[in-house]
Amino acid sequence: MDPKETASYLLAKVAIAHKNLLERAMDDLGLHGGQVFVLFALWEQDGSRQIDLAEALNVAPPTVNKTLSGMVESGLVTRARYDDDARSTRIFLTDAGRALKPEVEAKWLEIEEHISVDLTETERLILPQLLVKLLGNYLNK
Repeated sequence: MDPKETASYLLAKVAIAHKNLLERAMDDLGLHGGQVFVLFALWEQDGSRQIDLAEALNVAPPTVNKTLSGMVESGLVTRARYDDDARSTRIFLTDAGRALKPEVEAKWLEIEEHISVDLTETERLILPQLLVKLLGNYLNK
């Protein structure tokens, strides 16, 4: 079998194309790289520990630290330490970070519509289920 015909090859190509599309869309909102994923995590659980964000996003702690530094600089989040847990840095959304939620969600749905325009209704329902299974395989390795 030609490696270029495998699901792995095609998935890698789709991932690159999707990342580029996502970055262009989020750049319109002043966001960079993985910042949108940090926002999604904080919108779900504001005040998360930095180490828990790294784990939830499946990235190394230095990577999330760099992303957060840019977000602090942009005024989207703040860092705080609790007196009873000086080792843990907690990350909190600012008003600006919370205010981005409707815009990010709208962009996200635009992207979803764009990428699934040629899919049947059945394919639109099955694709997320397949991707969840694939993601599980990556996270369990």
